[in-house]
Amino acid sequence: MAYQQIDNVKVWGQPDEGAMAQARVCSRTGNVVQTLLMADHHKGYCQPIGGVVVYDGQISPAGVGYDIACGNKAVRTNLTAGEILPRLSSIMDEIARRISFGVGRVNQERVDHELFDDPDWTVYEDVDKQVHDKLKALARAQLGTVGSGNHFVDLLVEQENGKVWIANHFGSRGFGHKTASGFINLMAGREFMANAPGEKMDQPPALLDLDSELGDMYYRAMRLAGRYAYAGRDYVIQQVLSILGAEADIEVHNHHNYAWKEMHNGREVVVVRKGATPSAPGQVGFIGGSMGDISVIVRGKDTLENQESYYSTVHGAGRIMSRTQAAGKMNWKTRTRSGGQISKEQMDRAVREFGVELRGAGTDESPFVYRQLREVLDAHVGTIDVLHVLKPIGVCMAGADEFDPYKD
Repeated sequence: MAYQQIDNVKVWGQPDEGAMAQARVCSRTGNVVQTLLMADHHKGYCQPIGGVVVYDGQISPAGVGYDIACGNKAVRTNLTAGEILPRLSSIMDEIARRISFGVGRVNQERVDHELFDDPDWTVYEDVDKQVHDKLKALARAQLGTVGSGNHFVDLLVEQENGKVWIANHFGSRGFGHKTASGFINLMAGREFMANAPGEKMDQPPALLDLDSELGDMYYRAMRLAGRYAYAGRDYVIQQVLSILGAEADIEVHNHHNYAWKEMHNGREVVVVRKGATPSAPGQVGFIGGSMGDISVIVRGKDTLENQESYYSTVHGAGRIMSRTQAAGKMNWKTRTRSGGQISKEQMDRAVREFGVELRGAGTDESPFVYRQLREVLDAHVGTIDVLHVLKPIGVCMAGADEFDPYKD
């Protein structure tokens, strides 16, 4: 097997000390069946990013995270690179103009959806009518917006045949963030919409029994946020297809911050994946690298190692430098940064040399802050096959220093 067993944790790749400490705490908290770290793991809030915790009848809102149902959608188009490269600059300008990155909308288009008639909205009415109305209004306002942080819209080229792919990465936006913080508030005896005190990054995850009233409410709310994230990613892909004048013939869509009820070893368990892609045998997923690296389409293998990973794999390359280390500390009053290790000139040069047309992005998302994707994929060769290798040619993100409280 390619993983190490360290205490009660299965670890793929090189163990990170901070993430390992968090994983050990998770493994000792609640009805835990197994704790795992994928090869792209690093520290997160309560549960490491790239961490998987499998529970018997319990769920961790902090494990799922504040960006409930963050994930990727990728589609292969009927166009080739040669057909769009002559107009790539104007295409990227149009994506940046038409798609909403950061806070707010760049257009006033109302994105209506059958999701807003979903019966699970009653969860919020059970909390409070005002909570229901505020969150539904926020969800309507932000459906189809991408946000900031590490969220993106990419154009990529398949190495095998030159076909153009579109990919995006974001989750349930402010609706998911307020859902997560709201339930964490309720678990601590606070009002749903209260300003929660600063939580400690390394504290044990608070758990809900799924057969409790609050646990059932959270699970239903999480699933609603998951459907919302799917709807948003669908909308953005359609917008980019429209800009390209293209059609899609392959579609890949998955969450990587979520909890699933699954059958493993003959019993139902709750698998909380935080920055980890589901990889059941035959299941296809998109895994993104940095803006100066490849992305891939993968498929889960029918192997013992994949079974022992609880059908989980990496969700990206994994950070090796924090946002503050890379970009420095931001003074929001003066809107200036200081102390960053990566300059904009360094980032622009690296991206240009890799052949990417970039719109937006700060140095905290530069290629230097991530591992090489091949490095983490190699640690999982026993669990996934790489079906397609994709090279980015266009990357669009929120601008540098765009404040967004829902970014990751």
